[in-house]
Amino acid sequence: MTHLDVANFAESWGLLLLFSMFVIAIAYAFWPTNKKKFTKAASRPLEEE
Repeated sequence: MTHLDVANFAESWGLLLLFSMFVIAIAYAFWPTNKKKFTKAASRPLEEE
């Protein structure tokens, strides 16, 4: 296995891995059951202690 083989593997599968992680993160952010949690977290810095 040469360096070129490893580089080609990393280019193709690394891109697929990063893209799938991006899709999962977007799906998590827009999942309907997380809305209440994110709304509360967004207003937390504005609350008085």
